Amino acid sequence: MLNHAVPDFQLPATSGMTFQLSNHLGKNLVIYFYPKDSTPGCTTQGIQFRDTYTDFKALNTEIFGISRDNLKSHENFKAKFTFPFELLADTEELASKLFAVVKMKNMYGKQVRGIERSTFIIDKNGILVKEWRGVKVDGHVAEVLNFTQTL
Repeated sequence: MLNHAVPDFQLPATSGMTFQLSNHLGKNLVIYFYPKDSTPGCTTQGIQFRDTYTDFKALNTEIFGISRDNLKSHENFKAKFTFPFELLADTEELASKLFAVVKMKNMYGKQVRGIERSTFIIDKNGILVKEWRGVKVDGHVAEVLNFTQTL
């Protein structure tokens, strides 16, 4: 999928919005998938994107977080940590399947289906130019920002 156009998709978003990929042509997009709202790693990652948001905006880049949580959960998570970007509710796993981020994971010794923490950069022409899978939170947002500076 790398260096190919990402198929258009639509998901419900926080702030009463609907995200449509094709509406964002002309801007670079950071789309990050995370397992669950209000969990330690996901909160840390969201805060790091929040704290560098103006740096991304200066690079003509928008950030969107996606998980399988519903909009109510997303609204609470976004408000609690004052995220300046929208969170997308992928309750039907539409985007999760498109980006192939749902994996079997070990959770307390049990196999469960869940989102593998992953980040994708789509350039202003709608082309997937970079992906990170199996992301570790520490240092990741800085790495994404560094790559975005090369676009």
